[in-house]
This record gives sequence, structure tokens and C-alpha cells, in this order.
Amino acid sequence: MESESTVGISASAPPAPPPPATDDLLQSSNAASSPADAAARLIHAVEQRQQHLLDKTVPHVLYRWIACLVVVLIYFVRVYLVEGFYIITYAIGIYLLNLIIAFLSPQEDPEASLGGGTLPTRRSDEYRPFVRRLPEFKFWLSIIRAFVIGFMMTFFEVFDVPVFWPILLFYWVMLFILTMRKQIQHMIKYRYVPFSFGKRQKYGKKPAPAESSE
Repeated sequence: MESESTVGISASAPPAPPPPATDDLLQSSNAASSPADAAARLIHAVEQRQQHLLDKTVPHVLYRWIACLVVVLIYFVRVYLVEGFYIITYAIGIYLLNLIIAFLSPQEDPEASLGGGTLPTRRSDEYRPFVRRLPEFKFWLSIIRAFVIGFMMTFFEVFDVPVFWPILLFYWVMLFILTMRKQIQHMIKYRYVPFSFGKRQKYGKKPAPAESSE
């Protein structure tokens, strides 16, 4: 009798409520965010691979600049063949002018520093290599990127603004002359050269022991 009563009670008990819908919502949100996460992981992997390849090219200075000249030549051949996109070339020229100024300028401007800068001005001063505001590798990489982006823009007619290119060339040459003149005057005033020459002396090295006269 007791077993029959328990069976009757269990049969008459209401069914268990369904699980909450929060799990389904979480699963759907995870499924919706999975393509974005996959794209982010792919972009991160591509950036890591690109940075790894760039790091391998750092010691090969000559080959890097030869590749840069090839890229520049390809761009100018493209502009010559299509006979247009001179405004893009002018913009690249202005950008290169800014890069050159940053490449030739010291990291710490002597005019802005209180003590007249950290550049050696006398022969007796301790040797310190010239530290650029824009390092050589970043200078090279910025030039490559500028011409690659400019080359891609030549395939879109919207950027082909009709201009008289000799005027742009004359204006860029004048800007180059005036900017270089100002930069040279700055170098003469603060007595620095944007390149490291001469024999590097190692400071802090112990002198060799003197030989005995016996």
C-alpha cells in the first residue's frame, strides 16, 4: 500500500519547470560574438607575423634601402604611365619633407632645453652618438608605407585631381630649399652633425697594467 501511494503521489506531482533561458541567451551571445573574436585573433596574428618579418630586416640596411628605391621607382612608373595623380605625388613629397626634417633633427632639441642640449660641442666632451628624433628604421618604413599607399590610391579616379604639375614641383622645390636652409642654420648654430663619425672611445675601461722595469 505504501508503495502504491508513493507511486500515486509521484505521478500526480507537477512537471519540473524548464531551465531558465539565460543559458540560451549566453550561448546565442557567444555565437554572435565568435566571428568578431575570430577576426580579432586573425588580425593580431597577421600583425605579429608582419612585425616578426620587419624585425628580421633591421640589420640589412643596404637591402632595405634597395627595396625602398624599387618601390619608389614602381610608383613613379605608374604615375608616368597614367599621366595623372600629381596631387598624390605632391602630398607624398610634403610628407617626405617632414620625415627628412625629423630624421636630421636630434631627439632633444637644444633650443628647447635649458642647458643648451646634450650634444657635445667641444673636442674634450665625452663621445655621444647622434640620437635622431626619427630613427633610421622608422624613416625607411614610413617611406615604404607612403609610396605603397600612394600606389594603391592611383587605382581610384576620385584622387586624380587635375592640376598643373610644374607649379606643384616648383612649390615643393622652394619648400625643400627653405626648409633645408633652416635646418642647416640650426645645425651650425648648435654645432652638431646628424651623423656619427670618428672613432668611438670606450669609457670606464680599466687601463692595462704597466710592465715591470726589472
